[in-house]
Amino acid sequence: MRSEQGLGKNERQKLITSIVSRRRVGTQHELMDALVRAGCRVTQATISRDIRELGLDKTHDVLGRPRYVAPQAVRSSNPRDALANVLSQFGRRVDAAQNIVVVQSELGSAPAVARALDRLEHPRIVGTIAGDDTCVAIARNSRDAAALARELADLVG
Repeated sequence: MRSEQGLGKNERQKLITSIVSRRRVGTQHELMDALVRAGCRVTQATISRDIRELGLDKTHDVLGRPRYVAPQAVRSSNPRDALANVLSQFGRRVDAAQNIVVVQSELGSAPAVARALDRLEHPRIVGTIAGDDTCVAIARNSRDAAALARELADLVG
């Protein structure tokens, strides 16, 4: 196993960048474990310094879990693309009832759906509420709810 002294700083930082770009790593401890699995033992202080020097940003994945990303990987995602992504991955069914649109999704993904809808700032949506597998979007009226339901159902596929 390579030690901290046996692996140069540049090589170690390239390894860190590779790890965070290939999988979700949300904590320094998770990063340390990934480095150990790659054969590189480091201290928490070294990881903290590398994160700072690399300029890694802490963001969230589509399910709201924290993750480190390299600065060039951070991009201002289009809210419509983000919604399409989360609904195509986790959405199951969309139904309108009066002025309410009910979006059913995979267990644990409803908060991500609600967050994507909120970020969209859709003119038909007054607000959202999320449980574990169900998100409710409240529209101004039944006509807006029906149109919104069709739009979201197309994204679910």
